[in-house]
Amino acid sequence: MKKQYLTVSPSQTKKLGETLAREILKTKPKKIAQILGLEGDLGGGKTTFLQGFARGLGIKQKILSPTFVIMKRFKVESLRFEGFYHVDCYRLKKPKEILDLGFKEIISNPQNIVVVEWADKIKKILPKNSLILKFKFVNKNSRKIWLMKRRS
Repeated sequence: MKKQYLTVSPSQTKKLGETLAREILKTKPKKIAQILGLEGDLGGGKTTFLQGFARGLGIKQKILSPTFVIMKRFKVESLRFEGFYHVDCYRLKKPKEILDLGFKEIISNPQNIVVVEWADKIKKILPKNSLILKFKFVNKNSRKIWLMKRRS
């Protein structure tokens, strides 16, 4: 599975995130958390996408990258999910640092949705079949975004 999207404004990038979140809310439960890894350059649209994604989950709080705290949890008002974890790996020096925050326990709970910014920094820790979104600058407002499953 590989899909490509082109967004031409921050609001379109948010809308794509919102749409994907609503689709995930309709999916059947899995044995582990629903995991999305976001990859791309600094300022590439990851947090903008995530703001729309959180809105699609019904989260009202403002979403900012948890760069300094690394992880934030939000409650999801859904029959399928309880917690939404926003993880930012930008400041990690080693992938194993994420494990000190209980990451394995969080991703083992099928009632969690976990979105990881800078997922390429912990790619060996992410389970197979995690969804990966790659963001690429086209110009000031436009982004190409690829959605695929992690295979290895």
